[in-house]
Amino acid sequence: MKKKLILAAAGLFSVFALAACSSGSKEIATMKGATITVDDFYNQVKTSQQSQQDVRNMIIFKVFEEKYGKDVSDKEVQAKYDEAKKNAKDQGASLEDQLKQAGYTEKSYKQLIKQNLAYQAGIKAHIKITDEDLKAAWETFHPEVEAQLIQVATEDEAKDIKKQLDDGGDFAKIAKEKSTDTTTKEDGGKVKFDSQSATVPEQVKEAAFKLKDGTVSEPIQATDATTYQSTYYVVKMVKNKEKGNDMAPYKKELKKIAETNKQNDQEFVQKVTSDVLTEANVKIKDDAFKDILAGLIQTEDSSKSSESSTKESKAKESSSKEKDSKSSDSSKTEESSSKTEDSSK
Repeated sequence: MKKKLILAAAGLFSVFALAACSSGSKEIATMKGATITVDDFYNQVKTSQQSQQDVRNMIIFKVFEEKYGKDVSDKEVQAKYDEAKKNAKDQGASLEDQLKQAGYTEKSYKQLIKQNLAYQAGIKAHIKITDEDLKAAWETFHPEVEAQLIQVATEDEAKDIKKQLDDGGDFAKIAKEKSTDTTTKEDGGKVKFDSQSATVPEQVKEAAFKLKDGTVSEPIQATDATTYQSTYYVVKMVKNKEKGNDMAPYKKELKKIAETNKQNDQEFVQKVTSDVLTEANVKIKDDAFKDILAGLIQTEDSSKSSESSTKESKAKESSSKEKDSKSSDSSKTEESSSKTEDSSK
């Protein structure tokens, strides 16, 4: 998914690269009695919702790259590029062809990868883990377990396998014959995972952690959040491990979990992004994009508006207090007058 998002951004960012790197009067197309220039094209696309979002992302990436790009190594960039290349190959596609269609070269795509990594580095640089963060991570933490699993396409297949196992069938043998999980089947379904592992579906982990050593689960349905397709698992617990009550032995793992939680916290990420953009003193020069950073940085206009609103609010508050004071004084005067009148009687 991340690879697809980066590629989509690459294709869309190239639109603005064209506008930025070309003379505004450069002709894109000519016809009898008319021409279409880069300026024409730019004015046509710049106000679209997608263009507004793209320029917003470009600004954010540029700012973070300037400040945190030094923290990203060429080795990290190459690793991400190789990962994208492998993913494309696994899907029967060519990364080079995809980049070409998006108007990018290997070099310019790696630049985009670096910007993504710089953004992540910037977010991570602001993370400070507290005891409360560690306690929150501890709530959902489960240490690594050893298990065996069999994955099949239908619930009926899973039920049939469970019956075979209940009747004394060999788990490893059945896994090699029936499992559709190519990663584990040749090793008899053997797998290790903890609460943070992404190699095993959440539904499977949740059920597996409840098993005692040597026991086999009922069929477990796992639904892919992207494709909404379901697969079914039968799991045998080989070696489970309770976490106990002491966090100390797992502090390293818990810190990593807490960091991931922070990176996935949209409120935290937005706050960091806002702070970094504000520090960079970003100024929007084209009125077509004047509101693209609304909510992230306070523009001069919004600052004046906020100041005016604050003054107006204080004025109303002061006026209200003055009225309350006058009302109170009037009430006291009336009360005093009433008492005087009673006394006179």
